[in-house]
Amino acid sequence: MPRAWKLHDNVNTDEIIPGRYNVTTDRASLAEHCLCEVRPDFPGGVKAGDVIVGGRNFGCGSSREHAPIAIQACGVAAVVAPTFARIFYRNAVNIGLPVLTCPDATRIQEGDELEVDAVSGEIVNRTRGETYQAEPLPPFVARIAEAGGILEFVRHNGWESVT
Repeated sequence: MPRAWKLHDNVNTDEIIPGRYNVTTDRASLAEHCLCEVRPDFPGGVKAGDVIVGGRNFGCGSSREHAPIAIQACGVAAVVAPTFARIFYRNAVNIGLPVLTCPDATRIQEGDELEVDAVSGEIVNRTRGETYQAEPLPPFVARIAEAGGILEFVRHNGWESVT
């Protein structure tokens, strides 16, 4: 069962992937250093399908796509937070990483077992026996995430599908 990795408010892109590791676009290298300074246990402990649960203003900072790529490369299924920095949200959409805005994300605790449905926005917390409603991904954004990002979406659907 996927579990929650709980983070604080205002997690910035340099905390997600420190600038000194942004000299590459190699996904494995970015994953190896994801959250290495704020959660040293994360790169070695995260499992495919796990969920990052952030606080308010998740992903603030620079506009580099390295941050959501590092998260996605770790196998994280989604990021859930009460609010996101706009540029991080857009970069996550571009690469196909589901990001769900959920005011009740503050109720989720470290290690809670979660089921996340990005299309409906439903988050089931199996540990606490609670269900939260996030803003579902808009249909077009859900199609981009399902395709694996904007580039894959365009490859499969043509440029006309985004104009």
